[in-house]
Amino acid sequence: MPDIEISIKELTKSFGPQTVLEDITLDIPKGKITLMLGPSGTGKSVFLKHLVGLLKPDKGEIWIDNKNVPSLNEKELYEVRRKFGVLFQDGALFGSMNIYDNVAFPLRQHTKKKESEVKSVVEEKLQMVGLTGAEKKLPGEISGGMKKRAGLARALVLDPEIVLFDEPDSGLDPVRTAFLNELTMDLNKQLEATFIVVTHDIATAKQVADFIGMLYRRNLVKFGPAREMFESGIPVVRQFLAGDTEGPIGMSEEKDSVKGDLSATTEPEKSPDQKEDEAGEAEESGKKVKPKSSRGLTAEETEEMERAAGATDGDTEKATPRKKTL
Repeated sequence: MPDIEISIKELTKSFGPQTVLEDITLDIPKGKITLMLGPSGTGKSVFLKHLVGLLKPDKGEIWIDNKNVPSLNEKELYEVRRKFGVLFQDGALFGSMNIYDNVAFPLRQHTKKKESEVKSVVEEKLQMVGLTGAEKKLPGEISGGMKKRAGLARALVLDPEIVLFDEPDSGLDPVRTAFLNELTMDLNKQLEATFIVVTHDIATAKQVADFIGMLYRRNLVKFGPAREMFESGIPVVRQFLAGDTEGPIGMSEEKDSVKGDLSATTEPEKSPDQKEDEAGEAEESGKKVKPKSSRGLTAEETEEMERAAGATDGDTEKATPRKKTL
């Protein structure tokens, strides 16, 4: 087991009468890619917000560098937050700023670097995500995949030790998602930072995860190495990671067939033959041709590579002038 980056103990959070997270306990490994999975409404994004102190738990502890995040004052919390970079769900780029200024924004806000130093760092990070040459473009002039890369460059610009990815595949077609995943793995190895990814996407889980946590009905059902999770016999884990329609997970948590029944979150005993068959299936499902990382490519080369692999233009949002109305 790798060293621990973040230790979470009995994390519990409610909003009014609704309990979103209850007694969440896990250790997030240092330098690895950890995915937090679960159906919609299970508190995955709420979990991320607790890690950076945007929300305070009703109960529980979050330990980073021997500091319990919920108990920190503003100054101490600011220091802990400097360890984090965040890729927001939609990239969260400033629409009126070009890509260069978007990526430079944290440097200008939180450091005293000269503009020549800012330029050097921004160019390095844009090259790192495959966006060299897109510096002067506005967010409305680039594809959804390029927006995610620009958001990732900004998340990395302060050289964080921990990077949070909130639904990085949201709004992307499968091809662009696969290329972004490949870049994520490449950067994780290069930077040796801890990546924590919240997603619904099973293909992403198969492609990038070192460790997986499964949230369901406010509880952490299971946390462990990715291979172990894909081989799990726990009904909700098995159904979700297989993408099956049949099983305890329904269209909404209120209608889940296991309400009040914990059997769906308990692993049944398996025979040796079952274990061997499942191991073979997990290995087979993980075999795929991996796309190339875009690190070091220009924006034009990145876009050409993705389109050659079958990426659609459906996630490209070009800025168009509004028609005048009388």
